[in-house]
Amino acid sequence: MFMNKIVSKEQFSANVTKLVVEAPLIAKARRAGHFVIVRCGEKGERIPLTIADSDVQQGTITLVIQAVGDSTKKICALEPGDCLTDVVGPLGQATHIQNYGTVLCCGGGVGVAPLLPIIRAMKAAGNRVVSVLAGRSKDLIILEKEVRESSDDVIIMTDDGSYGKQGLVTAGVEEVIKREKVDYCVTIGPAIMMKFVAKLTKEYNVPTEASLNAIMVDGTGMCGACRVTVGGKTRFVCVEGPEFDAHQIDFDELMMRLKGAQ
Repeated sequence: MFMNKIVSKEQFSANVTKLVVEAPLIAKARRAGHFVIVRCGEKGERIPLTIADSDVQQGTITLVIQAVGDSTKKICALEPGDCLTDVVGPLGQATHIQNYGTVLCCGGGVGVAPLLPIIRAMKAAGNRVVSVLAGRSKDLIILEKEVRESSDDVIIMTDDGSYGKQGLVTAGVEEVIKREKVDYCVTIGPAIMMKFVAKLTKEYNVPTEASLNAIMVDGTGMCGACRVTVGGKTRFVCVEGPEFDAHQIDFDELMMRLKGAQ
């Protein structure tokens, strides 16, 4: 029996790949916000990846991977029929979903993949969902069709103006906050992006949650690589997160740690 077999593969851009993987038990148990740890090869590195989607009938989960190092490049090079050595999960704390009213969901680059299940769950809970998707250029905007299906409104921002509106994600976020009352905000993307989204929503008193999945290594809290300061206290992203109150996160410390990890 083949475990963790890759069912299908789609190339979003040169470095971003979508894999649909056989994992029936994980597909059944996962909730928005959960992640898995995958390994490619017996000596492969442990890579945390948020579950972007799942299909209980098919017994599959969807993973979106950005090829940045050797391990992620190896995973992205796999083809349908190949198998991942390990897929462990679902891990982490599921996103707290409730009817807030109007929820603003903003994602940057591959951060849109973990944001998608949250958008869907927030919509299913009865919220008005406004999504802001950002990328450096048009080819780095992913999952737009799926986001549109579960959002009441979608704003696209690109740094170079090749698609949607030109500007940073914060311009799109501020546009929404200025035109309507936003009750809650969820942001997932590069640390620098989340930092400025949090800074902006704090000015407007909009409660905001950020996902720090990028800093995880082993997924069990034992290695300590995912330590982050939230509200002056040390927290472990993989077991206590990956989502935290964005206004309490020490983003400068987080970015220093991420820089050191590269």
